[in-house]
Amino acid sequence: MADKDAKYPDNVPGKFYVDDTCIDCDACRAAAPDNFQRNEEGGYSFVAKQPETEEEQQLCIEAMEGCPVEAIGDDGEE
Repeated sequence: MADKDAKYPDNVPGKFYVDDTCIDCDACRAAAPDNFQRNEEGGYSFVAKQPETEEEQQLCIEAMEGCPVEAIGDDGEE
């Protein structure tokens, strides 16, 4: 389970975030490319844009559920 105290500072404020257990597998960027981006220097993903539509919300949930190391969190805030 992702730890919001260990989330990357690159994450934009909001409900979803990526923490420091990310292994840069690209699964989230493949599932929700409009919401997740890669930090090239650090070699990890982060939330670049919080979902704005129901479709984006579902894609972010899909990315979270598909993360092999559970590095994506949902703190319930909007």
